[in-house]
Amino acid sequence: MICNHCKRELTEHSNFCYYCGAPQHVSPSGTPPVQKRLMRSSVDSKIAGVCGGIAEYLDVDSTVVRLVWVLIAFFTGVLPGLLAYLVAWLVMPEAPAVGVEAVNVTAPPASNFTQPASN
Repeated sequence: MICNHCKRELTEHSNFCYYCGAPQHVSPSGTPPVQKRLMRSSVDSKIAGVCGGIAEYLDVDSTVVRLVWVLIAFFTGVLPGLLAYLVAWLVMPEAPAVGVEAVNVTAPPASNFTQPASN
């Protein structure tokens, strides 16, 4: 899927662009909807992708989730908020990377070049 605003590659189930934040309008198709799964975001991450993954799951902007998380952590004490983040980091699986292709590095073919003999 390509962002309508900045024309960058996104995952198929994205409701917001990871780069510019523009909402994405997914047209309904004949295929059944993909069931969402709570995973850490691999492209919308500042520390570990926890807030980005929650934002994708809830279909909201990740900045809002980060702001709410900081406010909750601040008003309930910093330690419970950090502990909750660490637990979420360990428990939530990471989403597969989007648009990353494996690069095969191979040695150049052997040449028939021979060095001249020194006299």
